[in-house]
Amino acid sequence: MKKSFRKLTSAALAAAMSLSMCSAMPLYQASALELGTYEAEVLDPENVWTSIYETQLPGYSGDGFVYHTSSNITLEVEVPEDGMYEITCRYAQILNEEGRQSTVAVNGSEYMKTFPYTAEWTDFSFGNFRLNAGVNTIEFMPKYGYVAYDTITIKEAVLPELKGNSVPCDPDATPETKSLMQYLASVYGDHILAGQQEIYGGGSSMHQSTHSLTLNTAAGNLTDSEGNVYTYDEADLATADDGSTFVWKCYDENGKKYEYDSQNRCYKHTNYDLEFEYMESLSGSFPAIRGFDLMNYNPLYGWEDGSTERLINWVTEKNGIATVCWHLNLPTDFGSYELGEPVDWSAASYKNNSSFSVANAVVEGTKENDFLNLCIEDLAEQFLLAQEAGAPIMFRPFHEAEGNGGINGEGAWFWWAQEGAETYKALWKYLYTELTETYGLHNLIWVQNLYNWSPASAEWYVGDDYVDIVGLDKYNTQYNRHDGLTSGPNLDAETGIFYDLYNYVDGKKMVAMPENSSVPSLDNMTIEKAGWLYFCTWYDNGQDNFISGDNYQDKEALTELLTSDYCIMLDELPADLYSSDAPDTPPATEETDPSDTDPSDTAAPDEVVYGDVNGDGTVSIADVLALNKNLMIGETLSEQSIKNADVDCDGEPTSADALNILKYAVKILKELPVK
Repeated sequence: MKKSFRKLTSAALAAAMSLSMCSAMPLYQASALELGTYEAEVLDPENVWTSIYETQLPGYSGDGFVYHTSSNITLEVEVPEDGMYEITCRYAQILNEEGRQSTVAVNGSEYMKTFPYTAEWTDFSFGNFRLNAGVNTIEFMPKYGYVAYDTITIKEAVLPELKGNSVPCDPDATPETKSLMQYLASVYGDHILAGQQEIYGGGSSMHQSTHSLTLNTAAGNLTDSEGNVYTYDEADLATADDGSTFVWKCYDENGKKYEYDSQNRCYKHTNYDLEFEYMESLSGSFPAIRGFDLMNYNPLYGWEDGSTERLINWVTEKNGIATVCWHLNLPTDFGSYELGEPVDWSAASYKNNSSFSVANAVVEGTKENDFLNLCIEDLAEQFLLAQEAGAPIMFRPFHEAEGNGGINGEGAWFWWAQEGAETYKALWKYLYTELTETYGLHNLIWVQNLYNWSPASAEWYVGDDYVDIVGLDKYNTQYNRHDGLTSGPNLDAETGIFYDLYNYVDGKKMVAMPENSSVPSLDNMTIEKAGWLYFCTWYDNGQDNFISGDNYQDKEALTELLTSDYCIMLDELPADLYSSDAPDTPPATEETDPSDTDPSDTAAPDEVVYGDVNGDGTVSIADVLALNKNLMIGETLSEQSIKNADVDCDGEPTSADALNILKYAVKILKELPVK
């Protein structure tokens, strides 16, 4: 029993405590050492309403209870060491059946909680909070109050042992995807993976540089005024209106791409590594995780911004981890939109859209479903390229679902959640089924993150069979902070939300921070045991510089974290990141001398339409799907389809043929067959 640290805020109150049995010993024993259980009527004798409500709220302990309406209940608690402590109470709330908010302040930082309606005395946890060694001030504030307190307890928090789920929810996950999941589970709770979102579209224009380059076709290169050499592919040679020769793009000695600006007759480098180079300047390494947005691959204004190429390079060449979000756009006037027609980007948005029925989007035969299927096809093309290259992806679709809260979509700011939790979950499951079953994509680790994480947020969880990781988008420099400030870096680890998420999924899924403004401090995360799997800071855009701006990051604290043993950077990822669980490489098949081939076994050239696996007369992603179904699940192909599928002419269709057909369909390859 410990009682020396119980220090109340007035001598009179201390005297009252000395006369109460509860001051001598805790009212009950918990599994962890209790700091103390206090009778509310002793803590706040001015607001004892027992005589008013005792017939309506019988069964209270001690001599009565407090109806919390106006003044604060304040106490000071002394603890032996920094750590996490739980604050609980026994309460009743009979004012509002939809719940009533009230606030607890710990050392000046305020946390508002919602008390469910109950006419019986019920245990309630405010959550776990960090207390510092020494004296701490805890205040129960009537914002908005009208809660009856019987007892208040403060005790050491009992935190679970964090164990990562190492098996993807997709039972047919690729070996590389399984290997990545095993690695994530192995570091979960002991480390945090550093991540950074790249800017989408045209790169960071604020750091573009122009070069006047001289083309030397005889030498096969370009040079600048300082003698630096740039290489190019002959396929990029072109002729200008004045008859001069130039190349559309070229590469410097470090592999950076420079593209030709036909208006200004110069070459520009668009920097997608701006934020990553900043993190490297602080820590000596790029972050382990790179975030991509595939929003520009769509049937409206879709254009190639190189995201997929950079993603594959990041995973296969840099040995990094890729995460993808999908700001899927709708035509702002979907009612008058003609399916398949392009629209200007300014006539599209991912915000709420009253002309689009989300419920219809999963119903076959509707205009919404036809449009969604076109969008999924565009996305699947890119994911298939990554899968064929052996690149797994942490995929985060339909993010920040509930927005500002509510289960009916009242707080949503993205169209995919505007009709509420049930419709949202149906949409997620439809996407999961289409990508895994229709398109044969099994390189995805599915990440679901909400935004507000109110008690109703659990209603938006799709389910264990469709999710691998749950997460919080931490934007709390202006709102959702607890220190009374409205600007500047907020290094809060949001430990309470971390364990809320953990409890929502019963510890079955790893908990991450897929987006953030301020990165939590090393001290806050380690002392509070906020075991976020990873963070991924949003990109700089010149106005909101989320990683390099002083208004979002404490540079010293960020450097301390990035250079610590707790934080994992790109150069600290294991070399076998994508092969530790992969099966042994099958032995190479014996090559056949073409001269030994019976000409009768080979179809005549005019009988073969290379790439047209499904026999519809065209080559498209549908042919890739038909071949993959044959290779993966044994779906039968006709003899003619087998001949059409063998685009590398090695005698039988393989996954290499599927990749080449895909490259041809998306215009990476210019012709088939591939000799």
